[in-house]
Amino acid sequence: MKLNGKKAEAGERFQTISSYKKYTGRKLFVIFILIFLVLLMAIISINAGSAKLSLYEVVQAIFAKGDEISQIVIWEIRLPRIMAGIIVGIGLAVAGAVMQNNLRNPLASPSTLGISNAAAFGANVAIVLLGAGTVQSQAADAVFINNPYIVAISAFIASMGATAVVLLLARIRRFSPESIVLAGVALGSLFTAGTTLIQYFAEDVQIAAAIFWTFGDLGRVSWQEVIILAGVIGCAFIYFLYRRWDYNALDGGEETAKSLGVNVERVRLEGMVIASLITAVSVSFLGMIGFIGLIAPHIMRRIIGGDHRFLIPASAFMGALILLFSDTLARTMISPVVLPVGAITSFLGAPMFLYLLIRGNKRR
Repeated sequence: MKLNGKKAEAGERFQTISSYKKYTGRKLFVIFILIFLVLLMAIISINAGSAKLSLYEVVQAIFAKGDEISQIVIWEIRLPRIMAGIIVGIGLAVAGAVMQNNLRNPLASPSTLGISNAAAFGANVAIVLLGAGTVQSQAADAVFINNPYIVAISAFIASMGATAVVLLLARIRRFSPESIVLAGVALGSLFTAGTTLIQYFAEDVQIAAAIFWTFGDLGRVSWQEVIILAGVIGCAFIYFLYRRWDYNALDGGEETAKSLGVNVERVRLEGMVIASLITAVSVSFLGMIGFIGLIAPHIMRRIIGGDHRFLIPASAFMGALILLFSDTLARTMISPVVLPVGAITSFLGAPMFLYLLIRGNKRR
């Protein structure tokens, strides 16, 4: 009898281990598929554009063996753009996944908490009040930003200021996660009103420069900015993976997480600050790119579930894929005219946002 009992127990353990391997195997397979799709999209993107280069010329330019014009197009224009798309897509998607977990709200994301609106306000202050926007000539593309780093710093300070206000209110007044979202929406409206007032009293050229900055554009980055983005978002991604078990515990509720030894207030505060930092840096360099942080985590949550060991990397690569696809579409749809990538991502994100609202009302 004892021998039969041990055999049955061993059989149950084997089935449990086998089921767990299938569980993790499916999720890892999805992540590897996403990595492959991101690489494939990067290859398509580097070969797309108004400069008609063959695949052979692209490969030659990558290895610095092509002609000078091809190397400039690839190394100075397309590669920084593609790298920025991958890095920022990863950052915004992961920030959205963490915000949704920390605030326990499916509509929480960098674009719905007022952070992007605050960055736009800061950029307008730099362009209009500090003279960072100017006119170069009478040509159609004459309006440009003559000091992008002042604009980036100003946008960064404003966005982090908005984050600090929201978190300070949450800490002093003991706001619930739902109240934090509402506070973010209120601050977003406040910063939008401030932006409108600044533009109302600005000159025509300044208004044009401010609106030009607001359009999300991957083409404005240089290799130096790509390195900064990679450093900030890379460190944040590692931190979020380190906290993956804490986020899984938070999914069960605050009391459950506390019973498992999770410092809920600290995890939530750190997660919000780092997610906001990602958003601030990304928006400061690239302008407004909305809804990546909203739609990427939701898509992957439906495919692989809410286990943050897999949700965080899966959301990251889905965000990179969406942003790369949107940017390639923006560059090729009516080439040689390049559309704002922020408009393309908003076209993808807005229907998802409405779907979540409708679905939430049905549940009630």
